[in-house]
Amino acid sequence: MKILTVVGARPQFIKLAPVSKELRKNHDEILVDTGQHYDYEMNKIFFEQLNIPKPDYYLGVGSGNHGHQTGEMLKKIEDVLLNEKPDLLIVYGDTNSTLAGALAASKLHIKVAHIEAGLRSFDRRMPEELNRITTDHLSDLLFVPTKTGVDNLKVEGVSKGVYLTGDVMYDAVLNNLEIAENKIGVSKLFDDLGLKNHECKQYMLATIHRAENTNDKEKLTNIFEAMMESNENIVLPLHPRTEKYLKEYGLYDKVQKSNITIIKPVGYLEMLLLEKYAKKILTDSGGVQKEAYFVDVPCITLRENTEWIETLEDGYNVLVGSNKDEILKNIKEFEINKNSKTNRFGDGNASKVIAEIISRY
Repeated sequence: MKILTVVGARPQFIKLAPVSKELRKNHDEILVDTGQHYDYEMNKIFFEQLNIPKPDYYLGVGSGNHGHQTGEMLKKIEDVLLNEKPDLLIVYGDTNSTLAGALAASKLHIKVAHIEAGLRSFDRRMPEELNRITTDHLSDLLFVPTKTGVDNLKVEGVSKGVYLTGDVMYDAVLNNLEIAENKIGVSKLFDDLGLKNHECKQYMLATIHRAENTNDKEKLTNIFEAMMESNENIVLPLHPRTEKYLKEYGLYDKVQKSNITIIKPVGYLEMLLLEKYAKKILTDSGGVQKEAYFVDVPCITLRENTEWIETLEDGYNVLVGSNKDEILKNIKEFEINKNSKTNRFGDGNASKVIAEIISRY
């Protein structure tokens, strides 16, 4: 079978790695990178670290408003589909690359498979939520990581082609954490990143990138003031958008002189180690919430909602939004009980399950 896979952002590269490895045992895979994340640290390094084959097509779309970005992808993906004529198109997650791939294929009557289907935050102000819903309703095969996702789809009248497979991100963490330990090692990582005075479980890790936080001066100010007032040792791999707005709001110099240690965005293996050895994690990322859960680290989520409610139900995650008092309170008080963990994300074999279903299909 000829399969065309569309990716374009960091979380999708991570999910792609174990699935592509399984698919290529029995199928021809054409890989398309839309270029949605075009910075080297946030794109090519993931291909190198995860041994992902070089993309057959690089579309170079880059950043832009949602309509412009999605439209450019739609045009370019359609050209690729017309040229390659695949039997199946695979998309991952909830980005504009996901939506553009699903739209282009469905309009050409090419079957669509959505990996990480069924997720819902129930907040349609989030562009990701609109991308998820639309992609799910366009897809022929829906690979769902948790039972919650299956239930969400059932409520929307989607039951045909739905498969509960487990989470491919869990596959990726299991596959790569040991590699990260052996290839890099935490002591060498601290030295390489200039974290000379850092020790395991003696720092907190923060990742902030969502437009709902970065593009709102009050929210971003509240988040950073809470982190600075906590006096905790906080490591921050700084997203380019966050850096832009910290400078625009006049916060960057203050943050640089604070208890927050700014580092450049890191590769996937480095990020896994930073997560594993953190005391707590503060994030507005969906993927980092899960990775924190997988490595047993308390997660403080800087959002009002999450698509990963399993992490909340197991007591591994807490939602604080941009409320300064809540952020400070949970930095000081939030802890997890490892006995409450239910491992509802599968057994680490989701990629094999997905490949087997596609082969039968």
